[in-house]
Amino acid sequence: MAELQLTPPRKERLADKLYGQILEQILNGAFKEGDRLPAENDICSAFSVSRPVVRQALIRLQADGLVYSRRGSGTFVRAVPPSAITRFVLPSNVAGYLKSFEVRFALEAAAASLAAERRSSQNLHNLDEANELLREKIMNGQSPSEADFNFHREVAVASGNDLFVSLFEHLRGEISGSMGVALNLTKLGSDERRIAVLREHQQIVEAIRARNGEHAALYMRYHLVRARERITDAQRDP
Repeated sequence: MAELQLTPPRKERLADKLYGQILEQILNGAFKEGDRLPAENDICSAFSVSRPVVRQALIRLQADGLVYSRRGSGTFVRAVPPSAITRFVLPSNVAGYLKSFEVRFALEAAAASLAAERRSSQNLHNLDEANELLREKIMNGQSPSEADFNFHREVAVASGNDLFVSLFEHLRGEISGSMGVALNLTKLGSDERRIAVLREHQQIVEAIRARNGEHAALYMRYHLVRARERITDAQRDP
């Protein structure tokens, strides 16, 4: 009989799982904004994980703006994500989606800057078409995730560097997933939120049209920061 080939779970995976379990308790109301989380040793015992795993999970929660630490006092809840988030993603997957934004900040801001410098008239036409399709999807209450992905991909194409497009396609799963969560929450939000999302995309297009690389990068980064905040903070509207 062949032996089972078992691979011990990586600490990172355990930390993401714990991240999701803590986030789920925050979403369920067990911990509200300003509440103190249990001590690290108590979390270790409650979830049967090691202290390094607990620390990794808390570091990620802090990096994502969900908790903050106060020296000598412990870790406290900073922000509570929209409760509706669980309709679109498992809490344990939220950490991975938020990590993708860290990569996108660098990747897409650089692509937008180059797109402003190098875009052709055809690139601009494609961007306008992608932006208009996204606008129609959002305003008609349809699923805009694919249209949003195509818009951001067109920015990468306009950069004139195939590696940006390849990297973007390689990260399709993570990028599409994070887009889907943010946009589905936007669909449930106010008209002001939908208008804000559309305005952010239009600002990127106009900066590229004006061949202003600095503004294109700034508007792209601003848009991604706001999209990330819409996932992590229920009070963020628009």
